[in-house]
Amino acid sequence: MFSPPSLRRWAPVLAAAGALVLSAAPGTAAAGGPHLLYAGAVPGARIEVNGPVKFDIVGMPAGTDEVTVTSPALVEPVPLTPLRKGSVEFVQTDAPGTRHRIRGAIAPGTYPVTATSHGRTVATARIPVVAEGSAMIGRFVIGDAKRPLPAEGDRSAVRPGGDVIVVLTDRQPAAGETQLTVKSPLFDGPLTLSKGEDDPGCKCDDGSTLYGGHTAVRDDIPAGRYPMTVVSHHGQETTTRQVTVAGPPVPHSRLPWLIGGGAVALVVLASVAVRRGRRKRRAAA
Repeated sequence: MFSPPSLRRWAPVLAAAGALVLSAAPGTAAAGGPHLLYAGAVPGARIEVNGPVKFDIVGMPAGTDEVTVTSPALVEPVPLTPLRKGSVEFVQTDAPGTRHRIRGAIAPGTYPVTATSHGRTVATARIPVVAEGSAMIGRFVIGDAKRPLPAEGDRSAVRPGGDVIVVLTDRQPAAGETQLTVKSPLFDGPLTLSKGEDDPGCKCDDGSTLYGGHTAVRDDIPAGRYPMTVVSHHGQETTTRQVTVAGPPVPHSRLPWLIGGGAVALVVLASVAVRRGRRKRRAAA
């Protein structure tokens, strides 16, 4: 069995790793054979062109003494060694002078990875590689302006006519990008998110750059799920989230008589001003 403490060491990274891929080599049982794990070496577990790599393999047969990971995406093979003597978990060995990175000259895409031991394939995986400097969206959410914002992935809903806040965080924002544009059937028009919005209800203490903006959900939008899309990195990247609309429309605080009464009051005031002007002119004559 593999070592639970070691896997706990990887847990925070693997939990965030959208790029995590597990697979067994052909001919091995998926439940009991070796499994090759990959996690990015930066927060958010992104696998970028020219970026560092980190591999681990668990479930190796007892007595195995070495494993090597190769891929067309890697600068050079990556050796894995037992976590401890007799361990069935093997971890990456980064000796001085090694270049355990994704190649800098490859195009973004998905690449095969193979783990071998003494020339025999023991596990395989496929890893998606993104462009260098790609967005690292940690949070892209919408919530009621008067309540705490939901966490990324939380199931929450907005109401028709409700005042809302939209927040986006990017751990790797594009240089000079101070505003982002969000489009959605939820809104009457595009919403501008500004960098460093000061009241979005998000502490963002993980080093991310924060973008936020305020708007209102359409009064007439039916219940259902709707896309909310932001274009970032100067138009090069698109991120979409699905938003649920549910519940009765939010009543407006302005009453109809205030609107109509305000118009009548303006007419009355204008009439009084005209009459006073006439009296002054007559008195002067």
